[in-house]
Amino acid sequence: VQLVESGGGLVQAGDSLRLSCEASPNTFSINTMGWYHQAPGKQRELVADITFGGGTTNYADSVKGRFTIYIDYVQNMMYLQMNSLKPEDTAVYYCHADLLLTYGLGMKLYDYWGQGTQVTVSS
Repeated sequence: VQLVESGGGLVQAGDSLRLSCEASPNTFSINTMGWYHQAPGKQRELVADITFGGGTTNYADSVKGRFTIYIDYVQNMMYLQMNSLKPEDTAVYYCHADLLLTYGLGMKLYDYWGQGTQVTVSS
């Protein structure tokens, strides 16, 4: 699967942004999708994820109540609506998907990543 993000940019504190991630060519084996971010000098961290088809969501404590993750199953698009942005949200945001695929006689999860999109929040 190929993941392509869009929607990053430079905004002021308190503004909103919506990130998009298109999954192609198909989503048959996707288990979960999510957004991670990585600030300079820091490790990549989970922002939010969602089970594909089930809709169960999980958020980092730092974004609860401000960010919403959801999927448009018709368009095969995942979104991250980010409200009340803070300077500490500044990072490169990556789209992630894990796929459950056959491996030998069993199944194995494989990770896929997008190329990342920069979000910069000025104070």
